[in-house]
Amino acid sequence: MSATLTVGVVTFPGSLDDRDAARAVTASGATAVSLWHGDTDLKGVDAVVLPGGFSYGDYLRGGAIARFSPVVAEVIRAANDGMPVLGICNGFQVLCEAHLLPGALVRNAGLRFICRDQQLTVENASTRWTSGYTEGETITIPVKHGEGRYVATADTIAELEAEGRVAFRYQGGNPNGALNDIAGITNAAGNVVGLMPHPEHAIDLLTGPSADGLTMFTSVLKSLVAA
Repeated sequence: MSATLTVGVVTFPGSLDDRDAARAVTASGATAVSLWHGDTDLKGVDAVVLPGGFSYGDYLRGGAIARFSPVVAEVIRAANDGMPVLGICNGFQVLCEAHLLPGALVRNAGLRFICRDQQLTVENASTRWTSGYTEGETITIPVKHGEGRYVATADTIAELEAEGRVAFRYQGGNPNGALNDIAGITNAAGNVVGLMPHPEHAIDLLTGPSADGLTMFTSVLKSLVAA
């Protein structure tokens, strides 16, 4: 079904989970294509993943420097044209800094780095990346971040809630103090999704607490075939 589909995985200086993301893409049945932060084209890929890590060391603010990488300009253009884009952890920060998604990610409440398996509620099962889930479903995905607290203006939060654009919500305890327990959001078109938890670390029971994360990658492939 998806052997001819390609998903680009961007590597920034300081990316940690690009190889894990590529492995998840391969496990889903697509071909992973490596994209460098300095690339000025997306090599004809069908979708893009911005992986987790510490792009440019996060010295200024998570994602703030990576947002100006040449490849991100191409991602912005492609996303605005409808290409599916997934931002994981640092990738979520980049999407917010690039204004593909609203709000920002700031230091965790308590100022401590967290690393644990986290239950999530799937709030929106109609995006390009979540259509394989059921609304209200509980999934288990690892989290590992120090700047994962989602914040936005009261008007933005109200808009996200009213439009059903909260993709995932923390369940069983908020690990970082994110407003409204928000773990991930989508743009209005449903092709751009960002989340702090790491689905690429939950694609099989051998290496993760579950295989719940694999559905995110198979969902986008099915949406591409359907398109």
